[in-house]
Amino acid sequence: MPADELMELQLPHSVMAEQSVLGSMLIDERCVPAVMERLRPDDFYMRQNRALFDVMFTMFNRFETIDPVTVVDRMKQAGAYDDSTVPYLRQLMEITPTAANVLEYVDIVADKALLRRVGEAAGELGELVRAESGTAAQILEAAEQRIYAIRQGRAARGLSHISSVMNEVWETIKERQAQGSEFPGISTGLVDLDRRISGLNDSDLIIVAGRPGMGKSSLAMNIGVEAAKHSGKSVAVFSLEMSKAQLGLRLVATEALIDNKKLTTGRIVGEEEWGRVALAVASLSQARMYLDDDASLSVAEINAKCRRIDDLGLVIVDYLQLMTSAGGPPKNNENRQQIVSDMSRSLKLMAKELNVPVICASQLSRANESRSAGQRRPMLSDLRESGAIEQDADIVMFIHRESYYEDDTENPNLAECIVAKNRHGETGTVMMEWRPEFTVFRNLAYQYDDEDL
Repeated sequence: MPADELMELQLPHSVMAEQSVLGSMLIDERCVPAVMERLRPDDFYMRQNRALFDVMFTMFNRFETIDPVTVVDRMKQAGAYDDSTVPYLRQLMEITPTAANVLEYVDIVADKALLRRVGEAAGELGELVRAESGTAAQILEAAEQRIYAIRQGRAARGLSHISSVMNEVWETIKERQAQGSEFPGISTGLVDLDRRISGLNDSDLIIVAGRPGMGKSSLAMNIGVEAAKHSGKSVAVFSLEMSKAQLGLRLVATEALIDNKKLTTGRIVGEEEWGRVALAVASLSQARMYLDDDASLSVAEINAKCRRIDDLGLVIVDYLQLMTSAGGPPKNNENRQQIVSDMSRSLKLMAKELNVPVICASQLSRANESRSAGQRRPMLSDLRESGAIEQDADIVMFIHRESYYEDDTENPNLAECIVAKNRHGETGTVMMEWRPEFTVFRNLAYQYDDEDL
């Protein structure tokens, strides 16, 4: 193969930019911290440049002085020194008369490194396709995970002086003052809950937890419909437990205030009820809500799907323990707690990257049910399979109803939303009304009247 064809097979790189970065660090140690913040040894393509930067990177982490003499000494200790080392360092310093433009050189090196990683991922995926190593869906998910990992690796933000942060804070305060709203986030539709948690705020991971049948999915969907109809933003719902049709029936029952059993059994009576159902269907059809009932979703796949939604404002996942880990189905020797921990951490990272609130329903363990009557209110330690959920979440809310355990409670429709963790304010309990026949939570003071029914 001719030499020019061999050169075309090389991955993207810039020898001049790599040499200029190294030369700048050798002639002016003051630029070293800025370079170290943005580059790593594997960002360099040329083996000689990568070895040199690796030595300087180690020296920087050890707070050692970086200059031509100390670098040569360290290279000898690292076994990276040969007869060409000193002449090459001299060449680097000669071709770089000033370090003034070092950050421009850094940008070039970083961009070429990113191109190489994309190319390497494409090559690996091409091999998977040619070898048919899995189904098309599995290979597609692998592709999304690789691209997501590359993007995450380049999304790190550097240090900011507090003055720039304060400027952003000042503008945010003025903007919220001009809006005149009581809280900054998207409304849940539940006044007391909004006041407690300051609404649903960007980049927050909100856990809604409860025992099966307690109403955690219903609360999440009530909030989702409220946001889809009134926030001006799009809402993405990922239901790993219910199908789209089941979810749709619930939404219509809630919107029309029709007993869910009538919808599931087809026993709607009279024109008045049919009229409410028709209005509910029409109203929900206009909501900016997208539903997905894939039962084998991973966080990477959810992230990829959310990126395709315009003007996204809220993501709902129902529920955490049903999700698939990034590595696919769990192996026999995998620790389930570690898997759930990884997924909860990934959800928090997704919330930050998409810059939208993410509501995730989660199961509770049976620990609270083993406690005596009157002591069954859930605690953070009851979160099933992982204490990392508590750590990653910005807000943790428990749904609790005494009527779930006792048939003769004084008010069977009374529900508690226990805010057990709240990064935006105080914890505490919000009382709500639960109407199971409509699968809806309402403000406690809410009274149904003829217009509702």
